[in-house]
Amino acid sequence: MEAASGDGGGGGEAEPVAFSPSEIEYVSYGGEHHLPQIMGLVDQELSEPYSIFTYRYFVYLWPNLSFLAFHRGRCVGTVVCKMGEHRNTFRGYIAMLVVIKPYRGRGIATELVTRSIRVMMESGCEENADNLSQVTLEAEVTNKGALALYGRLGFIRAKRLFRYYLNGVDAFRLKLMFPHPETSIPMTLQNYEGDFYAGHYPTEGALNSLDAATSSNLHEAPN
Repeated sequence: MEAASGDGGGGGEAEPVAFSPSEIEYVSYGGEHHLPQIMGLVDQELSEPYSIFTYRYFVYLWPNLSFLAFHRGRCVGTVVCKMGEHRNTFRGYIAMLVVIKPYRGRGIATELVTRSIRVMMESGCEENADNLSQVTLEAEVTNKGALALYGRLGFIRAKRLFRYYLNGVDAFRLKLMFPHPETSIPMTLQNYEGDFYAGHYPTEGALNSLDAATSSNLHEAPN
């Protein structure tokens, strides 16, 4: 699927909005009243069209893995995910990630993704005999902001998918591997809360302030 958000910098032509990180409210999917807000953001920012049945598939089956970001009552970002069985194991999947342009570059996309991944980890998303958990997604090869964001979060490029999107653009399949919660939490996520706005690069311990125009779709939106 796709991503259209930003944690690393530019927000396109839209004028950035001045706000304090503490003004952003993050909530998990709370019911049907949130669905039009998610659909509105995705339809506005991402390149792939989705039916209401696609949205409901995710938010009805995995409501605890979908989050919305609000600023003064306005929905400015969302992430939609799922977690399920894959080849006799379980893994998480980031389907859609959107932050609207005026709010990119301020860590909102990173916060949304991290919240979802934490829930997956707490749910014991166990993958393969090495006792590792895995989260996957697809991102357009041309979406440098999304690739930068996920790279800083520890995702690796596992495969190139040719002409994956309806617009003919290739995609990278990205994967994040981490230990089972019973052993330890990845350092980049473990130290996230304290270091997120401190500007540290996530090498063995800290996450950078990452908001760089990303969008992880069921396919993906351009920057």
